[in-house]
Amino acid sequence: MHSYILFMKKPLLYTFLSLMLGSCATKEEIVYFQGAEKLDNVANALSFEPVFEKNDILHIKVSSLNKDVAAPFQMNTDGQSQGGGGQQNPALSGYMIDINGDIQFPVLGKIAAAGKSRSELESYLTNEIHKYVTDAVVSVRLLNFRVVVLGEAGSQSVVNVENERMSIPELIANVGGISYDGKRQNILVIREVDGVRSIGRIDMTTADVFNDPFFYLKQNDIVYVEPTYRTVKAAGFITSYTGLISLATTIFGLVILFTR
Repeated sequence: MHSYILFMKKPLLYTFLSLMLGSCATKEEIVYFQGAEKLDNVANALSFEPVFEKNDILHIKVSSLNKDVAAPFQMNTDGQSQGGGGQQNPALSGYMIDINGDIQFPVLGKIAAAGKSRSELESYLTNEIHKYVTDAVVSVRLLNFRVVVLGEAGSQSVVNVENERMSIPELIANVGGISYDGKRQNILVIREVDGVRSIGRIDMTTADVFNDPFFYLKQNDIVYVEPTYRTVKAAGFITSYTGLISLATTIFGLVILFTR
């Protein structure tokens, strides 16, 4: 009889063991940048400079030793861009790239901006304005570089990028890291360029992330950190055969326990 009772209790024991083991995360699932030693003394193979797109908003400033000759190339020289508090709103005073990929620039007229990087547009505008102002210096900045973060990150938010360059690790740090409920190995990046969407997957647990084409983010990227299986299971959803087997084992163990 004693051996029979032990035999009947084994399914319940196995059930508890499987649940405990299934809820534990391994080092490989948690630790960032595994194998980083191979990056030592290796040159960065990735170079990145944002390329302007339709609906981007640009801040363009033309400087000269003679402010009067540079004034015709400035936007809103009549002060109409100032709000009630007397301060300028950068978004309202910027140049929006229209649906055709152009901006309307003082004196020069229509300028093709979409598809150009910041340095390319600065170089083009400098050459054109030098025909009128020989010492002109042109600076261009992207005002609406932002990235949307969703899922099991520290905080779900819209992150504004001020320096026009942000990598996946910087973004994750900016929002407070990835919680233990988030998959570090399968971060989804959704990107749209000229109306065409592309999808990338980022694995933050390996040092190979530094060579991933989605390592540097582009304006309007959407970054989604998926929940782990443990989190999905805790929410009451069964999404795999493993979940079904675990549920069946649990039910079987409880039936044996209460009917013996």
